[in-house]
Amino acid sequence: MDQVMIRRLLPQDAEAIKNISSAITHVPSDLDLKRMVVEQAGRSDDASFVAEIDGEVRGYILISIFSGVFGIKRSAWISLLGVHPRYMGRRIGERLAEEGFRYCCSLGIKDVYTTVRWDSTDLLSFFKTLGFDRSNFINLRKVLE
Repeated sequence: MDQVMIRRLLPQDAEAIKNISSAITHVPSDLDLKRMVVEQAGRSDDASFVAEIDGEVRGYILISIFSGVFGIKRSAWISLLGVHPRYMGRRIGERLAEEGFRYCCSLGIKDVYTTVRWDSTDLLSFFKTLGFDRSNFINLRKVLE
């Protein structure tokens, strides 16, 4: 098995993350994803990491740290997680999450949140294996015309 190295997210990882996202969704990623990754990499206190194999980014997790959002204490929010389809099933996503959790614990953060589509059973199952359960939040949506 190839050696996986987990490291902090860097701005130059944006293109690789865009390509991984496109490989997962089979839809070309837009420029907002690259901009988001670059901005996230510039935040020193966020818990965002990539997984490298042979010097190439093969997975990523973007975790933002927030304080006082909607009345909850300081918490972490997983906004993006992905592993290139050719590398799925190798515990890369789990290792990325564990590294993010360790970093959050070092900051004294106890609560980590994320949002998953109800019909994304594979992703729901993945997060359940990490110990996630329903939270006290309800996702709301408004369609603007």
